[in-house]
Amino acid sequence: MEIKRRKFQGVLNILSFNRHFYVIGSIVLVGILSICIYFNLSKTLIWSITAAFIYGLVMPLIISAYVYDFSGYYHFKWLDQFNISDSKANTFVNINAGFDETSFSIKNKFPESHLQVFDFYNSEKHTEPAIVRARKVSNLYPNTQQIKTNNIPLEDNSVDIIFLLSAAHEIRKHKEKVAFLSECNRICKPNGKVIMVEHLRDLPNFFAFSVGFTHFFSKNTWLKAFKEARFTSCSEKKFTPFMSIFNIHN
Repeated sequence: MEIKRRKFQGVLNILSFNRHFYVIGSIVLVGILSICIYFNLSKTLIWSITAAFIYGLVMPLIISAYVYDFSGYYHFKWLDQFNISDSKANTFVNINAGFDETSFSIKNKFPESHLQVFDFYNSEKHTEPAIVRARKVSNLYPNTQQIKTNNIPLEDNSVDIIFLLSAAHEIRKHKEKVAFLSECNRICKPNGKVIMVEHLRDLPNFFAFSVGFTHFFSKNTWLKAFKEARFTSCSEKKFTPFMSIFNIHN
């Protein structure tokens, strides 16, 4: 089954899942402008404040439209660089954080390969309103299994490729990230790999998401986690200036 994406689905998802951010931002802007007008402050200050808020509210939507709707991210042609074969002998794993927009597309691209899907969403740990809303509209891949981040129920050295696509950043604590990645390492075959895609806490994403870029982690943070999880090799390649593709293996 292939999921046909609607026009602007990516940006509409961002707007829907984070609507609390836009409601609060709009209320704060109106409040600040009301104070400025009441105290008859300069028009330059008023316009500067308005421009800053509009930038902070609109720019994430523009970048999200670029990344998720116009870059071809969900077409998965960017996976061609890894020369992944499609074979009945392959075992792939796709792990999400409660919102799955990729499993059906991965299966469509590699129809012969065996795909298992896991969801590490934990309602007690992952409490952000955006992910709670996202779960309500997520397309559930058949036989998706709920897991804990420190326990992937697969045998050692049994998986060819693990996909972590815009999901791993939902694991907020470093210790939990290392435990999760260690599990990924454990189940990977000796020649297996983890393909992880993430926004980073870097300058391009600061300009794109302003303070929202703190929701992501820096490249150094990820490299430290990979090393502590006993992965020995990691390369990074940019997919647009705002997303990084990590190829992680031993």
